[in-house]
Amino acid sequence: MQKRKLGKSTIEVYPLAFGGNVLGWTIGEKDSFEVLDAFMEAGFNFIDTANSYSRWAPGHQGGESETILGKWMKERNNRDKIILATKVGSDMGIGKICLAKKYIIEEVENSLQRLQTDYIDLYQAHFDDLETPVGETLEAFNILIKQGKVRIIGASNFSASRLTEALDYSENNGLPSYLTFQPEYNLYAREKYEKEYEQICTDRKLGVITYFSLASGFLTGKYRGEKDKTKSVRGDGMQKYFNKRGFKILETLDILASKYGVTQAAIALAWLMNRPSVIAPIASATSIIQLNQIADFPDVNLDKADIELLTTASEY
Repeated sequence: MQKRKLGKSTIEVYPLAFGGNVLGWTIGEKDSFEVLDAFMEAGFNFIDTANSYSRWAPGHQGGESETILGKWMKERNNRDKIILATKVGSDMGIGKICLAKKYIIEEVENSLQRLQTDYIDLYQAHFDDLETPVGETLEAFNILIKQGKVRIIGASNFSASRLTEALDYSENNGLPSYLTFQPEYNLYAREKYEKEYEQICTDRKLGVITYFSLASGFLTGKYRGEKDKTKSVRGDGMQKYFNKRGFKILETLDILASKYGVTQAAIALAWLMNRPSVIAPIASATSIIQLNQIADFPDVNLDKADIELLTTASEY
């Protein structure tokens, strides 16, 4: 399993990021510790979370995922073995997305406290704040990097024009630049990334970390019709995939999973890893069984014909 650099940085990660959105949401602390242990034992080192996970759940404030991660890292004494990514910008109770300088400098302290660490490897702007100039946000990140609280920065969910504006501003004003970009991208959701972002990421050498890499579980193959929607809390969101194109993708994943002796999820992730600029797909697991279904995907070497088969089956 080969490490890959996060964009133009010197930070290297193994090619799977654990999606920390499930921690403290669909799995509690005990199960979270077990899955995180298994993730590390499988040879991976990259964990992605956000300050707002899981604020959407009833009774949650946000910060639940970071808190569990912090407890786990302290108990395992393994912070130095992990490349830790978190995010700022989501509404944490102020009623809006915010990337203002003062807000970022306050929020990083909250994240560091919950994570029980004194630095974040990759700090990402979670959503774009159109009310704040890109320069103000980048100046805040510059302060945090100089203070040693953040190593590198990335962006997520920006429009192509704002991403380009921020990259240009960094270059023209001697400020730290976003070195990674985190978009929704998977075999089903291809069009937006490929049309609007892929060329930017390739030209600017941004390391791409994909979220919803398995289309919220659809690409695992466990959702194939109405009767399967009760299988998880994400089941109600599967309806949009139940169409001719979605079923064609599943059929192709079934064929290749059988050919390579792995799961459909592993094939879907292997396809992503063959896309330009993708460094590490993000995937969540709520059990060791689920983790084992994806952990061997870096060893799946899809041949050119099979990559093309998947690309054709998922054409938009």
